[in-house]
Amino acid sequence: MKTPISRFRLVGFYEGLSYLLLLGIAMPVKYIFGIPELVKYVGWAHGVLFIAYMFALLQVTLEHKWSVGKVAAAFVASLLPFGPFILDKKLLQNEEAPKETKQKQTA
Repeated sequence: MKTPISRFRLVGFYEGLSYLLLLGIAMPVKYIFGIPELVKYVGWAHGVLFIAYMFALLQVTLEHKWSVGKVAAAFVASLLPFGPFILDKKLLQNEEAPKETKQKQTA
């Protein structure tokens, strides 16, 4: 977690996971079994992680001068159930591309 992008990716993973838990487990438990407590706690954790995601997105945007389109895509990804995971894959590909270019230049 040394770079803003690595922190953003980590927070994005947990934010996406909490969203899936909320939608896939907590909500069905609430409406099928009538137990709302799980939604309360998972929803609270998801809300905190969503705020952390937005702060991490702001930090990455300022540090790497992301375009409005890229920021908008990252925001929309946070609203979709598997969005953060898809975004993470794209970020990982973009992070590895400059490393491969540098390795080819030194060879």
